[in-house]
Amino acid sequence: MNFLRLLPVTLSFLLLGAHFYRAGLVPLTVLCVAILFLLALRKSWVPRLFQVLLLLGAIEWLRTLYFFAAMRIAWEEPWTRLAVILGTVALLTALSALVFKLPKLKAFYGLK
Repeated sequence: MNFLRLLPVTLSFLLLGAHFYRAGLVPLTVLCVAILFLLALRKSWVPRLFQVLLLLGAIEWLRTLYFFAAMRIAWEEPWTRLAVILGTVALLTALSALVFKLPKLKAFYGLK
């Protein structure tokens, strides 16, 4: 059942991996997929690590939003839809860090 609770985290990392793959950053893609195996460890540091990485992932999405929006503005192309989509992805990535506040996951990872 924890698989379903961790689904937002998993999807966020897979989406980040796809983002890095599209940018040609294959080592980061592999890291995004490989780090998901740490979710199986019942250690108290695992949730903190993932919370930090998810917030960094949200910052990466906001950086990407800024870069692409600035490029589209410079080319006088529409950028609002891009901003809404990437802003939503950044928000959902950041919010997925909150799943570790669920009582069942706190108990699984031994958090107080």
